[in-house]
Amino acid sequence: MKPRFGEALAAVGVVLAFVLLWGAVAHFEWVSAVFLPGPLATAEALRDGLRQGELLPLLLQTVERMVYGWLLASIAGVLLGALIGTSAALRAWVQPTLELVRPLPASALMPLAIALMGLSQSMVLCVIAFGAVWPVLLATVHGFAAVEPRLFEVGRVLRLSRAAFIWKVGLPNALPDVLGGMRLSLTVALILAIVGEMLASQSGLGTAIVQAARSFRSADLFAGVALLGGVGLASNALLALLEGRLLRWQRP
Repeated sequence: MKPRFGEALAAVGVVLAFVLLWGAVAHFEWVSAVFLPGPLATAEALRDGLRQGELLPLLLQTVERMVYGWLLASIAGVLLGALIGTSAALRAWVQPTLELVRPLPASALMPLAIALMGLSQSMVLCVIAFGAVWPVLLATVHGFAAVEPRLFEVGRVLRLSRAAFIWKVGLPNALPDVLGGMRLSLTVALILAIVGEMLASQSGLGTAIVQAARSFRSADLFAGVALLGGVGLASNALLALLEGRLLRWQRP
């Protein structure tokens, strides 16, 4: 418990040091207040936006897009990854295609998606799912490919179908890789949700941040960015908690 408490205390100390440095830069106006508000001004803008403004509804819309896109990416990534990971021949066939498509940034493909689907919510959702599927897919393929070969022999001896082997044997062994990929995917989904809102003019935090930047409302801009950081931190912490619960059997 003591090492964990010390690590948590050190993390809080780093955050406080960053806030103090930020406050000093804003107080002495080393950067103009038009572009860099102080921590107090940002906190006030965040409080007012959540209590009186439209910040909370916009936040909920962004989180909804992120979660839906992440769920689609997770389901598709796990299903495809399980099929590819349990077949050496299939891995050999599709690996070149995966390596060709994987490096393509989803944000760069957004103009193509806009041309095909228009400025719609479904377009943003598809882009989020496309960009977020790769961490899950590749992690799942690696997890299933790393299953002990003798377990495949056990599955054949027990006459397990491929679906039964994946569910009862393969998935429990690949679960650490799958959950790690899902955590990375969640971060990608949040980023693409914001980019999609900015480019497609969909209601959400991304649009609010762009509007604040264009009207030089720096406090509102930083409040939106801080809120996004809180969403990323909270979602990662929730998924880490779920991962710890699901992987309790790995602990000695």
